[in-house]
Amino acid sequence: MTSVAAEAGRTRPNALSRAWAFVLRHVLTVYSLLFFVYLMLPIAVVIAFSFNHPTGRFNYTWRGFTWDNWLHWNAVPGIQSAITLSLEIALFASIVATALGTLIALALVRYGFRGRGTTNLIIFLPLSTPEIVLGASLATLFLHSASYGLSIPFGFWTILIAHIMFCISFAVVTVKARLIGFDRHLEEAAMDLGANEWTTFIKVTLPLIAPAILAALLLCFAISVDDFVVTYFNAGNQVTFPIFVWGAARVATPPQINVIGTAIFGIAVTLMLINVFIQNRRSKQA
Repeated sequence: MTSVAAEAGRTRPNALSRAWAFVLRHVLTVYSLLFFVYLMLPIAVVIAFSFNHPTGRFNYTWRGFTWDNWLHWNAVPGIQSAITLSLEIALFASIVATALGTLIALALVRYGFRGRGTTNLIIFLPLSTPEIVLGASLATLFLHSASYGLSIPFGFWTILIAHIMFCISFAVVTVKARLIGFDRHLEEAAMDLGANEWTTFIKVTLPLIAPAILAALLLCFAISVDDFVVTYFNAGNQVTFPIFVWGAARVATPPQINVIGTAIFGIAVTLMLINVFIQNRRSKQA
């Protein structure tokens, strides 16, 4: 009996030691999985409830699976015009902001000029400024534009100007990060072979920084579609999708909101995966 108890006493610490060693070896993996689940759980709920069949106005309780929400995604009055307006503004704002941001990033990285440090500071200000401050400041600017001889009514154009303003910073940061690690010898080699500055930019520089430009474009598009605070201050009587969701949530939460959110998420992830696939394919070919 004494030997059996001693053997059990030795086995228990060994088992605990092995379990503790297993935890220490895989603590980072477990933490990463839990963190990923924490991030993805709200998105999973949104996706799941896009197939829900609520009996009332609020889509909070699971009542059953249905495809009707997807087949009739525009059944809620005003939702189609809201998502159309959001997509139009996001498309124009992301294109303009990415184009301007790419040019600014090229100037900041490639050239030395007076006011370069100040320009860097100004570029980062929209990233560090609270959105409510940006929205209120832009609303004040548009309200007082008439006193400067430029009357800008609140609506599509004020939203577009506001979105371009805060999206430029994200585009500059994204493209600038790629340009900092860019090998300038490739451009010098092209110019040694007879290419001028424009040809070198089109055939050498632009293809190499294209993934960063595409990433900046997608980031700006996602931020523009998602923005509520700045848009609310400068929308006037226009209703974008985030404003529609905010207004609808006070009286109802139709499942079509989940449908639109799921569709936007799915498209964004698909475009991101395509971008990653293209980059990996180019790196293998190189």
